[in-house]
Amino acid sequence: KEVKKEEKKEEGGDPVEKAKQKAAQQAVNDTIKSGMKIGVGSGSTIVYAVLHLADKYKNGELKDIICVPTSFQSKQLLIQNGLPIGELEQFPELDVGLDGADECDRKLNLIKGGGACLAMEKLVAAACREFYVIADFRKKGDRLGTQWKKGVPVEVLPVGWKSVSNAVAKKWGGVATLRMGQRKAGPVVTDNGNFILDIDFGEMNDRKVKELDVGLNCTVGVVDHGLFVGMAKRAYFGGEDGGVDVLNA
Repeated sequence: KEVKKEEKKEEGGDPVEKAKQKAAQQAVNDTIKSGMKIGVGSGSTIVYAVLHLADKYKNGELKDIICVPTSFQSKQLLIQNGLPIGELEQFPELDVGLDGADECDRKLNLIKGGGACLAMEKLVAAACREFYVIADFRKKGDRLGTQWKKGVPVEVLPVGWKSVSNAVAKKWGGVATLRMGQRKAGPVVTDNGNFILDIDFGEMNDRKVKELDVGLNCTVGVVDHGLFVGMAKRAYFGGEDGGVDVLNA
């Protein structure tokens, strides 16, 4: 259910980047308090959340927080901005998680993993008492697979990428593509040393999403997958008009 919309017109600048910034700032303002242990996601939208967190921490508005990163990228971002860092082994139970999404449906099911950090992102999200999504207007769809056309990212053991590709084709008709590196010969290698398959299942209704969530987890060779089902409590979508749409699960 859509519960509120803040409107604020701004002139100039990239509307997508401004949308990300507005959504991130409102999410931080609404959800983060002093003394919290915070899961910090990865990707371009989370940069704005970290910058806003850092501003509030440095001016004393937020105190005694610990930030647990989900990737090498987010860890470096936290270090660069002077925020206190912890590891999931130290803090296995977190208060709040903030992360982006490649797509979000009306029930707040997500596709994540465009940045190849999905396994750690899911592990941290599961450790959070409350998990919130930050995204721009392009990421909201009625069904998963309507906006994001690159497939569901699936992290696989390197030796098993071909067998997993064959298995998903037989079970669900999924078309798997091994994600290749940029400025590197060969495939993308995750922070965990694994490969990423981007698997096209087409548009997915609720039943299909739930079936794939369970089925992919049971597929030998799969480390984890980019369907986050029933995990998000709320999503913040930055709009083209400079406002923020807030959607509750």
